[in-house]
This record gives sequence, C-alpha cells and structure tokens, in this order.
Amino acid sequence: MHDSIMGKAIENKIVDLNVTNFREFTQDKHRHVDDYPFGGGAGMLLQAQPIIDAYDHTRAEAEKAGLPAGQVILMDPAGKQFKQHDAESLAQAEHLTFICGHYEGYDERIRSIVTDEYSIGDFVLTGGELPAMVMIDAISRLIPGVLGNQQSTVEESFSTGLLEEPQYTRPAEFRGMKVPEVLMNGDHKKIALWNQKEALRRTYQRRPDLIDHRKLTSTQKHLLADVRIEEEERAASEDTDKKKPFTEN
Repeated sequence: MHDSIMGKAIENKIVDLNVTNFREFTQDKHRHVDDYPFGGGAGMLLQAQPIIDAYDHTRAEAEKAGLPAGQVILMDPAGKQFKQHDAESLAQAEHLTFICGHYEGYDERIRSIVTDEYSIGDFVLTGGELPAMVMIDAISRLIPGVLGNQQSTVEESFSTGLLEEPQYTRPAEFRGMKVPEVLMNGDHKKIALWNQKEALRRTYQRRPDLIDHRKLTSTQKHLLADVRIEEEERAASEDTDKKKPFTEN
C-alpha cells in the first residue's frame, strides 16, 4: 500500500482516507448491526441506527477539520452505474463519505442521509468495501498531484469517450512483431491522426456503444468510415479463408 500511487498520495497529504467501523456505534451489547427484516424474507438487513450514528460522528469530525459535509455515497446494486464522468465530477469534491453494506441489504431509513447511490456493475459482491475502493481509486487519481503525469488522465480510455489506442515501447521489434512505422517517423500530425483512428477502431471493435453516445468531429467521422470499411474487408477476408477447402500436401 505504501509504495502504491494511493499510498504515496496519502503519505504526501494529497488524499486523506479515514475508515469508520459502524459496528463501534451499535447500541446492542452483542455489537450486532443487523437484524431480520419485518415481514419476513431471506437474509439480514443492516440497521439504520449504527450507520446513521457512525455518519453523525464522521460528519462532526469533518466539521472540526473545517470540511463540508459533502456527498454521502451509498454502495448499492440499485444505484446508478459508476462511470468515468462521475469520477471526474466527484474528484472536484472536498469531502466524500462512502457507506459500505453487507448482508441482504439496508434498512430503508439509511437512505435519509444519502445523497448519491452507485453500483460498479450488474453483479453481486459480499460487501460494499470493494466497490467503494474502486470508486475511491478512480476518483483520487484525478486529483492534481496524485499521478506523476496528469496529462495521462486526459488521454486514457473513457476520459475522451473512446477506448485508448494501442501503445508500444522498446524494442521496435519483438518476436517478429513490429511497432507500426507511423509511430517511428517523428511526424506528430500523422501520429495524432493514427492515434485517433486506432482509438476509434478499438472502440468500434470492442465497445461500439460508446461511439453511439459520442458526438464525433468531422475528422473522426471520416476516420470511423475508413475503419468500418477496413473492418468489413478484414472480416470478409477471414470468412473467405475459412471457406477455402483444406488440401494436404
């Protein structure tokens, strides 16, 4: 942790991360924080009291530190799906509180303190800690000073609305696989155009839905048209190869 990007950000006081165990705020002598749901049903529900009291404590501590109450984020499968633009928006906040659940779900009254609900995907985990950590990492790396090169957050996948283009480093050739010549010629205009085209190609191949929701420039539209023609030709060529009869030498 200490050698990670997040660890260094915390060490350098760029990011401050505090963990509150809401079990410490239960009024139950056995320190239970869950109970059976009224009306029956499978599983256990987290009680409102320990979580809301824990939040009151963290809010009071934030006020002592001169921080605003900020947004209160509930990790919940019913929440809206967390996207890069959400990370960019939340990275502007001075203070965020994450509520991580367990068991079958929450007492509905917990939502009285919640401002936002997020999910990281359509799957179920044993608790909300991992989704919260994913969100915290995605948000924190956008805070100035956390990454060594802040420009990388502008150029990477999803920040531009497209997947990132293929990238290469030394050696120029490895096991017969060569770096594209255009990246070696020093012509920055051609390189920028190639990057745009290959980002569009990768997005078209793997996440075409991203293109459907993005407003493209005229240059990108022409590049995408070229990509579609090239991909159709490639697919047709592969289909022809598959249909060729096999002949033994």
